[in-house]
Amino acid sequence: MRKQLRSLMLLVLFAAISTFTFSRAALAQSNGGGAAAPKPPMAEKKSKTINIHGETLVDDYFWLREKSNPQVIAYLESENAHTDAAMKSTAALQDTLYKEMVGHIKETDENVPYRDGDYFYYSRTVKGMQYPIYARKRGSLDAKEEITLDMNQMAKGLKYLGLGAYAVSDDGNYLAYSTDTTGYRQYKLQIKDLRTGDLLPESFERVGSVMWATDNKTIFYSTEDAVTKRSDKFFRHVIKSDKSDLVFEDKDELFDVYGARTRDKAKILIASGSKTSTEYLYIPADKPERAPKVILPREADHEYSVDHRAGLFYIRTNQGAKNFRLVSAPVSDPGKANWKEIIAHRPAVKLDDIDLFADHLVISELEGGLQHIRITNLKNDETHRVSLPEPVYTAFVSTNREFKTRTLRFGYQSMVTPDSVFDYDMDNKARTLKKQTEVPGGFDKANYQSERIFATATDGTKIPLSVVYRRGSKMDGKAPLLLYGYGSYGASMTPSFSSNRLSLLDRGAVYVIAHIRGGGEMGEEWRDAGRMMKKLNTFTDFISSAEHLVKNKYTSSDRLVIQGGSAGGLLMGAVSNMRPDLFKAVVSQVPFVDVLNTMLDASLPLTTSEYIEWGNPNEKAAYEYMKKYSPYDNIAKKDYPAMLVKVSLNDSQVPYWEGAKLVARLRTMKTDHNPLLLKTNMGAGHGGSSGRYDYLHEVAFDYAFMLWQMGITQ
Repeated sequence: MRKQLRSLMLLVLFAAISTFTFSRAALAQSNGGGAAAPKPPMAEKKSKTINIHGETLVDDYFWLREKSNPQVIAYLESENAHTDAAMKSTAALQDTLYKEMVGHIKETDENVPYRDGDYFYYSRTVKGMQYPIYARKRGSLDAKEEITLDMNQMAKGLKYLGLGAYAVSDDGNYLAYSTDTTGYRQYKLQIKDLRTGDLLPESFERVGSVMWATDNKTIFYSTEDAVTKRSDKFFRHVIKSDKSDLVFEDKDELFDVYGARTRDKAKILIASGSKTSTEYLYIPADKPERAPKVILPREADHEYSVDHRAGLFYIRTNQGAKNFRLVSAPVSDPGKANWKEIIAHRPAVKLDDIDLFADHLVISELEGGLQHIRITNLKNDETHRVSLPEPVYTAFVSTNREFKTRTLRFGYQSMVTPDSVFDYDMDNKARTLKKQTEVPGGFDKANYQSERIFATATDGTKIPLSVVYRRGSKMDGKAPLLLYGYGSYGASMTPSFSSNRLSLLDRGAVYVIAHIRGGGEMGEEWRDAGRMMKKLNTFTDFISSAEHLVKNKYTSSDRLVIQGGSAGGLLMGAVSNMRPDLFKAVVSQVPFVDVLNTMLDASLPLTTSEYIEWGNPNEKAAYEYMKKYSPYDNIAKKDYPAMLVKVSLNDSQVPYWEGAKLVARLRTMKTDHNPLLLKTNMGAGHGGSSGRYDYLHEVAFDYAFMLWQMGITQ
């Protein structure tokens, strides 16, 4: 349950205030190779002021926010034309990179099927097709395939298609699924009769989570507010009827509503959560008509999550436990007076999640910046950790729909080991590799080296760095290096595998993830040390990480490229202002960079719920602190690294105008002649293109820019 809530909470950001028209002006830039690059478009200034705390904020580019204004679209298209012209010399490299990336994926492939009731469910891809096909087989993997959704057929005539919910009724007859056709993460829910292939007449807009009751005819779903995109309502609907009943509404602007069903299928859970507080309600899944009951009323700074087994709620709570502990309580009275502690608080180990089975409790935990899976046999209380083979890796509980089973499916990968799916016997500790993702094109993991090193922050804190490179690469200060960072929302950037990344490693580049404060890799204190009035730690940690890599000759500043997206784009903007001399180039994707203007505008999607991640600038102390790092507000007349800023026109989390405003202001302020490129995806949202081949073209473009700046041309 917590995984689903966390996915909702990690929706990143929002918007800003801007506006645009453009005029073609001077400011010739060098393309890094000495030849003159095309002159960039220059955004016209139209000042808008905001008076706050006795100060006046002046925003010269407010009208970029006018998405329906033809001049805004024309400006974005002119920037795209400028970027394409500036990148023309890399066209052959882009094509080579794209072909390499396609060559490293098995284009016709199938996921490992998982069992749910009478069926085995899976998805598969077909060479040349952009989207997966979702299918199932009844009773046996040798049975005839039934296609539940062919997204390639569904995507015909669309520029974008994203799948949200995918929930099958217990009897296997109905599929409730939701789709987004713009990238704005606005999902439409439909219900398909899997026996006939027909869609039921009802459909629902702005839907988030979806789940079925035991009766195979009642669905529950959450919806978002039309303006703020805050998920605020939870409905009940009986299929083939013309109405839905409002079950729960949360009017607190800091909270989002989500729902799920427990693995034992006994309870419908309704979660309402802010960044620092949660509240759960439940409805018996076999009595869907009942009103929800609160499990534990919300309290300030009390975060908890819930699962159910054998008449007990299992409650993961941070009450008296910064890194969480686990208690159980009877469903009849789950109040704190009835709590029974199952796992005590361990200051050095974060209890990250729980998964309950009929006879086993599975704990996902973080220790020393690494993920671990711990299993307890509930019949005899014996417990053990799943052994994992490498010193730097990613391990996670995968799709497990069956409750009465001794088999746990988990995923494993590292920066040198492709994604691997295991079935694990929780009693005898035997594991079976069901599949390791095939990487065509001559990949051999023995050719690559992964390691964990530590940088020292300005206050002495040790910052973990995950590093990968091709064996034989010399650490003499001459290697090109890509440093990636995020550092927000308590999200952990795990050291995972990427076949696309081989195109960098095979050209001698080193790839590093900086696990900076604000993320969750080292537990809740790590998260808190990089948020609110301690947010500057995130940026100084990243700078210290880069300095460590230069000092220890992994790279040099003139070959060091940095990358981050969304809240990681905020990181890119902040460190570019603070230490522009340290980096050769910056790739900033869907960046949240106009912090003050955005957080002062409560009408923008997601703003108010973010007050407890960044602060509320309507409060003077928070305003003064945010003003220190807001990238848009700290641009100065000085030299900056080369930059590629990427935005998406239909982004609901960090609107396109944030990155566009940053580029416009940088053009008027920076004193260097390094490339400054803005690229807008005119038909996608926060995650970029939805088709897998379209996405690879985007990655090839990014890598070509990076390699160009690293001095690698082929």
